Formats: sequence, C-alpha cells, structure tokens
Amino acid sequence: MKITMFKSKLHQMKVTEANLHYEGSITIDADLLDEAGILPYEKVQVVNITNGSRLETYTIAGERGKRTCCLNGAAARLTQVGDRIIVISYAEMTPEEAQNHKPQVVIVDENNDPKTIVDETDYADQYDMKTGLIDNTVVDNEEIE
Repeated sequence: MKITMFKSKLHQMKVTEANLHYEGSITIDADLLDEAGILPYEKVQVVNITNGSRLETYTIAGERGKRTCCLNGAAARLTQVGDRIIVISYAEMTPEEAQNHKPQVVIVDENNDPKTIVDETDYADQYDMKTGLIDNTVVDNEEIE
C-alpha cells in the first residue's frame, strides 16, 4: 500500500504574472523549483492565501533568477498579480518510508527570494501577522545566502 505525503512547498510566493491565454500550468523560476525539490512538469497544488482558492496544475521552469511566479491558462482567473500563494508537491510512499520522511519547505520573502528552509513544525508562531511573512530574525533554522 502507498500513501500520499506532503513532499515540499514554496511558501508565501507572490504572483508576478497571470497569463489567461496560455495553455495552462504555473511558471516558476527554475532556481526556486530546485530549492524546493519540485521538478518541471510535476503536479502541484496551488493554494491562494489571499482569496482561498485551490487548484491543481503542473510546473514549468521559468528563467533562473527572475523570481517569476506566473499562473497560466484557466488558473489565471483564480489569482491576481500580487496574491500570495503556496505551491505544494506530494509524493507516494509506503507507510514505512513515510515514518522517516521530512518535507522540504522553502519560505520566500516579498520578492520571491528564498530566505529560509525549515522543518514544517518549527515556524508556525514566527509569522508577522501584518505581512503574513516569516520573521527571519527569530528563525534559527538554515538560512539561505
């Protein structure tokens, strides 16, 4: 038997573009995909923090260093430029594999620059409630340089 587990996520991504007339998907800076361990064309769930919508699509690697986050096709109707989203990937594994699995969580800043990689349980109480972004001054996990 296999179960579906949370594999990784890009947390607090800011939508930089929305392209209604593209065939579909989400385009994300290839550097950010690499940081989160998400492959091009991998199925992901996109959760819009700003408006509560959820959708499934697949990733397209965008230009490295541009910090692009573009919802394409029909997904563009569910988001606006400037919305904050979470991009989540999942993996199927045996219950035994799941016992030792640790997800990769990449938190980005207001410019989609990766700031912190954390354990999922370590940071819930460290958000700035005004901005919704994590306060990196109180996180003692791995900082990205």
